[in-house]
Amino acid sequence: MQIDFLGMQAFLCIVEQGGFLPAAAHLNLSQTAISHRLRKLEDSLGMKLLTRTTRAITLTDAGRALLPRVRKAMRELELSYDTVRQHARSAPRWLVFGCLPTLAATQLAPALQRFTAQYPDVAVRVLDDSIGEIAEHVHNGTATFGVSLASSNRFGLDMEVFAEEPFALVCPPRHRLARAQSLDWEKLRGEPLIRISLPAGNAATIDDALGDRRLQFRWVYEAQHTAIALDLVASGLGVTVVPALSAIKAPGVVVRRLTGPRVTRHLAVITRHGAILPPPAQAMRELLVDEIRQRLAAIDERHE
Repeated sequence: MQIDFLGMQAFLCIVEQGGFLPAAAHLNLSQTAISHRLRKLEDSLGMKLLTRTTRAITLTDAGRALLPRVRKAMRELELSYDTVRQHARSAPRWLVFGCLPTLAATQLAPALQRFTAQYPDVAVRVLDDSIGEIAEHVHNGTATFGVSLASSNRFGLDMEVFAEEPFALVCPPRHRLARAQSLDWEKLRGEPLIRISLPAGNAATIDDALGDRRLQFRWVYEAQHTAIALDLVASGLGVTVVPALSAIKAPGVVVRRLTGPRVTRHLAVITRHGAILPPPAQAMRELLVDEIRQRLAAIDERHE
């Protein structure tokens, strides 16, 4: 059922203001417009609500029956509208951005602490999704920006590469490979390796770097998420190769530099083409990029 709110508003205002002319002035309408609204309401109900003479207006029986209900409905609508407006004024502002889970799990908290100190009234929503999902969030405006990988760009987004992250070997602390701070892939021959499947992008990056050599290694387990692979390593089921930042806080494992070949991935900030970030988003972007760069620099220093 379609409700004619404009017609009910006109009907109530005519009665409360005492005529068509004062009602029209109150609603900032012409007298013709308010007469049209009332007539449309009466036509939809199939009955007259008012009778008009040259000196006064009179409620019909239908009008008297409808008036208290319309008055109550309009008052409740006004209260609801006022409540929503007050909520909008008092509700927190939201900053929404995307970030790869392997970065969000280790780098996000320090950046957010610094951000909150600068913008205590801005609430933050992090979309820790896959590369493709982050690109979609940015493209459709759900996310202001995304921290992801420099990859194929089907949406025509602006992409700024800001760091190169190496892949590293992760093994249990008492594993024989844990004794060296740096080692090459040849040392992994015969070791049970835990592979992280294609949706995460890690397997494809490793395969591209190794080429046919990837067939020389024992890939005995496969997980979809880095956190699962790291847990398997901590349990002693094997070793894995992951982006270095994703493992720096993982319990029960150690991270070692891996060379020959050196496998890396390029990190990038993506935004809608030509978009200018509002100050809170720009600040969050800079803080997160700075945090990631500092952690990568610390990893390089530790392995020198």
